[in-house]
Amino acid sequence: MRTAIVGGVLLIAGAITVAAGQLPLDELGVLVDRVLPILLFVVAITVVTELAAEAGLFSSISARLARWGRGRGWLLWLMVVLLATASTVFLSLDTTAVLLTPVVVLLARQVGLSPLPFAFTTVWLANTASLLLPVSNLTNLLAEHELGRPGPAAFAALTALPAAVGVVVPAIILFVVFRKHLLVRFESDDPDPADDRVLLIASGVVLAVLVPALVSGLDVWIPASAAAVVLGIFFAVRRPAVLKFGLVPWQLVVFASGLFLVMEAAHAAGLTAALSATTGEGDDPLALLRVAGVGATSANLVNNLPAYLALEPLADSPQRLIALLVGVNLSPLVTPWASLATLLWHQRLVQLGVEISWARYAALGAVAAPITVALATLALALPV
Repeated sequence: MRTAIVGGVLLIAGAITVAAGQLPLDELGVLVDRVLPILLFVVAITVVTELAAEAGLFSSISARLARWGRGRGWLLWLMVVLLATASTVFLSLDTTAVLLTPVVVLLARQVGLSPLPFAFTTVWLANTASLLLPVSNLTNLLAEHELGRPGPAAFAALTALPAAVGVVVPAIILFVVFRKHLLVRFESDDPDPADDRVLLIASGVVLAVLVPALVSGLDVWIPASAAAVVLGIFFAVRRPAVLKFGLVPWQLVVFASGLFLVMEAAHAAGLTAALSATTGEGDDPLALLRVAGVGATSANLVNNLPAYLALEPLADSPQRLIALLVGVNLSPLVTPWASLATLLWHQRLVQLGVEISWARYAALGAVAAPITVALATLALALPV
């Protein structure tokens, strides 16, 4: 609810700037054309993943991971790393933070392992693995538009090397930190069958079709919306009580809409000129490190979305724009508010009774974020 309140305040502030003429109506129209498809995608993919979770798809996958782990804690954790990475890359960081976190925490408890390494893995990779594709992060969708919508393959060609760093480096750090919890043995039972096999199979088929559709070059809101409708029909027939307004991430939509409007008004009022001295110019490695560093610092001071929106006009080349994404996507590991996904992740942990020390979280993130951002930015600067 706090997110919606903040978003409402931002919407009111933005409306005042429009009424006062500080943000011309033609610029407002351009903004709406840019962000409406993005918000439609956010709503649709959230509905799809929420319904898939209700069908038991993520729980079924994690139960099979426990069996494939063959009693080795490190192997089970490694498969969770792969699952969290795939979830983030293809279904967005919020899916990993909100829906996958409780699944893997309960899985760890069920087999007698500490939930901490699994909880940290989901939130770190929800952020740091969110660079490869446009659908992985809201900031990526904005950047893709700024790049002229080159398509998922071309976008991935720009981000592949730093995206790989964003997965490998945090995973290595997590393993080193939690090795005593992971280098142990466990016992697991066979996975329990899903309550409704029809919904489980339907969810699996829909996601199997949706993932390639999201990287096919279509506007991503189209296949995501179609998937939401198909799953909605299945649930309407077999479990209609699940279809509630709460499936729609309306708080996030209100917050993002207000933020987009206020930041556009701020740019019209001269924000770009005020920030121009912070990011410098050029595409050489030091210049890219500077852009990424400013983005990372801003993300942890305020939040990654406003940080990206504020700095986007200053990232005036494809290399600089991806460096900015490296900074704002891979760095939200230090402060709780650096990304909305982190706050949602913590909310789920509280509901599960898992205690996380923010001081420890910040200390680990203060080590991991600079290393990850720096190495990913240098990977971006490598000749290809």
